Amino acid sequence: MKRRTLAALASLLLGSAVGMASLPAMAQAKTLKVVAHADVKILDPTFTTAYITRNFGYMVYDMLFGLDDKGVPKPQMVDKYTTSKDGKLWTFTLRPGLKFSDGSAVTSADAVASMQRWTARDSIGRAMTTISAAEWKAVDATTFTLTLKEPFGLVLEGMSKPSGFPPVVMPERLAKMPTTSPLTEVMGSGPFMFKRDEWVPGNKVVFVKNPHYVPRNEAPNVLAGGKKSAFDRVEWLYLPDSNSAIAALRKGEVDYVEQVPADYINTLRTDPNVSVKASGAWQGWMVMNQLHPPFNNPKVRQAVLKAVNQERFMAAMGYPLDMRVTYCATFFVCGSANDTSAGAEPYRTPDVAKARQMLAEAGYKGEKVVLLVPSDVTYLNAEGLMAAQTLRSIGMNVDMQVSDWATIGGRRAKRDAPDAGGWNMYVTVAGGFDADSPITNAYLSASCGNGLPGWPCDKELDELRIAWLKAPAAKRKEALDAFQRRAYEALPYISVGQYSPAIATRKEVKGAEKLWGGLPLVWMLSK
Repeated sequence: MKRRTLAALASLLLGSAVGMASLPAMAQAKTLKVVAHADVKILDPTFTTAYITRNFGYMVYDMLFGLDDKGVPKPQMVDKYTTSKDGKLWTFTLRPGLKFSDGSAVTSADAVASMQRWTARDSIGRAMTTISAAEWKAVDATTFTLTLKEPFGLVLEGMSKPSGFPPVVMPERLAKMPTTSPLTEVMGSGPFMFKRDEWVPGNKVVFVKNPHYVPRNEAPNVLAGGKKSAFDRVEWLYLPDSNSAIAALRKGEVDYVEQVPADYINTLRTDPNVSVKASGAWQGWMVMNQLHPPFNNPKVRQAVLKAVNQERFMAAMGYPLDMRVTYCATFFVCGSANDTSAGAEPYRTPDVAKARQMLAEAGYKGEKVVLLVPSDVTYLNAEGLMAAQTLRSIGMNVDMQVSDWATIGGRRAKRDAPDAGGWNMYVTVAGGFDADSPITNAYLSASCGNGLPGWPCDKELDELRIAWLKAPAAKRKEALDAFQRRAYEALPYISVGQYSPAIATRKEVKGAEKLWGGLPLVWMLSK
């Protein structure tokens, strides 16, 4: 009964949101309708690592550098740059004519303030400050510098970071606002503008072309090049009922489903009007709150890991065999340059009996574990249910608290004790760009004193991360293995397996094969 009611409500919302039949053919051709993977509640990509907010940022903001489809940083808002021979002074010049969506000029002061905001928040930015005492300074209206006390090998990689906290450029007055709460004003120089007057929280987000956007001359290439869109208008529809979302795609009422529910992948593969494509390597994560018992004890975290069966997690999340990995030993991405099994051997084979023993030896006394389970994202819901089953299998007292993903995104930022509105564990997933190295992996890069939900802190891991950053190429693998061995001891989070999600588009949508890592970069698409 509940499913039918949800489906009926979603269909009603879809009818009001889509309204395809009433649109002239030309208007339809210039509008892209996307079923987004989550509702948008936070509009500030410098405040949260939530992917829906990051994707929002791609639409309205631009960055100084952007990654191409080979993962190479390319100048984006920057016109030219130079580096001193000793690598300690970088000089950047903005492209001429850049403007924010209100028509005001983008200046080096905006770029500097934005980079200072990013440096304070992001893992690469913080490392740059810790290791090299990074100092950003405006020289004139279009030129700014980065001065380092010692060379830092990831300057351009940081300035083009695609996820976590992407270094978007915003007006100086906004960039200097406190980072303790999200910005509510949206002012970017990217390809689209946010239509706040058409925003229906819980239903629809609308973007229109930014008339002041100044694209590069090069063709669009993921997050690099000129982001000239074939669409004048993009609508994100939030349809938590999977049946309604897939039905809308099949009927041609929407063009693109950003994340296909796993149990629909094989069915859609047989639909002649739909194209289904894998979208990169992703991992499922169990994130534990390390401020409060019982997960403030690494021995308890290790006991849980010993019970985790990655194959069962991935099967429960529903991804077909050809889209999941049976077992992935690395904290990074299996099959990537940083793939390593260092430290994994004690946990390679799940053993519930051994995990129970480890839990008892850790001193667990039956404390309640508040587990946040998403209700509206099918694969996350399945991951949450498997997490509950795993915890209970070793004798933990689990209190599942179910809510929509956007609400969990807000609640996970609370440091309160679990019995005062806080939490002990939540589940999430991470794309390859947020897992593939000790500095880009969101939780492995979280140094002590960080603001990341879960608040992991291990000083030895911090030291090994810096050692990896400083290691010469010949010693980088050795440093990587040492880092991962310590990660298996400290367990900032637990990986529950690796898989590839899927996107689905109508056949008439062109360019979906160029999308990278599951990022919904609409300027790569046309129809």
